[in-house]
Amino acid sequence: MTVQEQPVGLAPAKKVGFISLGCPKALVDSERILTQLRAEGYEVAPSYEDAQAVIVNTCGFITPAVEESLAAIGEALDATGKVIVTGCLGERPEKILERHPKVAAITGSEAVDDVMGHVRELLPIEQGTFTGLLPVAAPGMRAGIAVPEREATRHGDVFAPSVRLTPRHYAYVKIAEGCNHTCSFCIIPKLRGKQVSRDAGAVLYEAFRLVAGGTKELVVISQDTSAYGVDVRHRDSEFQGEQVRAHLTDLAVKLGEMGAWVRMHYVYPYPHVEKLVELMAAGKILPYLDVPLQHASPRVLRAMRRPGAGKQLDTIRRWREICPELTIRSTFIVGFPGETEAEFQELLDFLEAARLDRVGAFPYSDVDEADAGALDNPVPEEVKQERLARFMEVAQRISAEKLAEKVGRVLDVIVDEFNDEDDDAPGTRLIGRTKGDAPGIDGQVYLYAGDFAGQVKIGDIVQARIEESDEYDLFGEVVARPEWRPNVPQLGHFGKH
Repeated sequence: MTVQEQPVGLAPAKKVGFISLGCPKALVDSERILTQLRAEGYEVAPSYEDAQAVIVNTCGFITPAVEESLAAIGEALDATGKVIVTGCLGERPEKILERHPKVAAITGSEAVDDVMGHVRELLPIEQGTFTGLLPVAAPGMRAGIAVPEREATRHGDVFAPSVRLTPRHYAYVKIAEGCNHTCSFCIIPKLRGKQVSRDAGAVLYEAFRLVAGGTKELVVISQDTSAYGVDVRHRDSEFQGEQVRAHLTDLAVKLGEMGAWVRMHYVYPYPHVEKLVELMAAGKILPYLDVPLQHASPRVLRAMRRPGAGKQLDTIRRWREICPELTIRSTFIVGFPGETEAEFQELLDFLEAARLDRVGAFPYSDVDEADAGALDNPVPEEVKQERLARFMEVAQRISAEKLAEKVGRVLDVIVDEFNDEDDDAPGTRLIGRTKGDAPGIDGQVYLYAGDFAGQVKIGDIVQARIEESDEYDLFGEVVARPEWRPNVPQLGHFGKH
């Protein structure tokens, strides 16, 4: 109905714009805020023109991300005049106020309650809220992060979001907040605090709801997924009548039993990850690891204050012996302060020996308040860019060689979108990903539906024969469309008591 047609006494809904920047972990924070907005009767505006206020969930990690966040804040201010800033950059309010002194409010990361308090002040509404409909983990248990008392005011008691910013068929599941590392180039612990793990039961009930609702891929994320549960001494919590330990392997076993693809991100190469790889070899979770290695030179790794210096190659070889189908993705920094040509060559040699499947890299840039900014012998910008180009040339060649090995094989592919051209019938061309491709960051599979044209839906997992490859992507044809059923009982109600 139009606003004019609304019944007497029912005020028009207040509309809030939303901008979400940064990593998948920030995306989950955005989903939680959007869930609360909807529960309290606010509408999310599709454009600035419709918004009465705007929330900007910012990234504050590297300089380009900070500039992007500041630009987004300025754009929102120009459009509406009422802006609430949250997220990582919100932990550095002086940076925001220096550029944008007229923002309405600033909160830090994981601050759903604070954000909503400011929204209510700016846009008060009279109708009742629907917070009783918000999903929680299980009867009688807290839904969100397991919070030690000393961290209670920072992290609060968050819920599993019901509003999702991803397509229905995949979802990010955040298992912890914060980080205990002291990497010299990073300020995440300053922005998000020490690690705080969620109870395993909370994570599993969230995953249960997702899979029962049609989600076919669970992407497990945190700042250090391998350290999950260390801060709470791997304590037990309840899931469907069982006690489950807050440990990555225990969690992976339970997630794998749900029948969805389970993909692990931000996995540090600790010894117990070998158990995780064994689960991959057994087909319990996807044979995929996103491992933030950052460099290969032992001296550079020490300067970065990164774990595992000098042991990475042996670890990767051992993982591949256990699970030959394993896909390994990693990211690297080139041009770190003091990096010599010989040390950069160590990185290239490592890349050749490790033959990582998926690789990203970026040139080092100073981050405000990061210790690395005080290191001697900064690498000139032109040298950074030259090294980055050489690095990516090697990585691209290895990627092309690895993908060429898949030609002729039949692989499972999850369909993300249609790619119909003007001269094709709807549903003829598809874009998806293999088990070795994470959403948004890895390659894609371009498929011709063939005999299955018009039958395949977004989110289907099909079997495809791979016919061609290039540096990053695969090309093929659908040969089968197996029926997928989640291994969860009919979705019950886990409401608040």
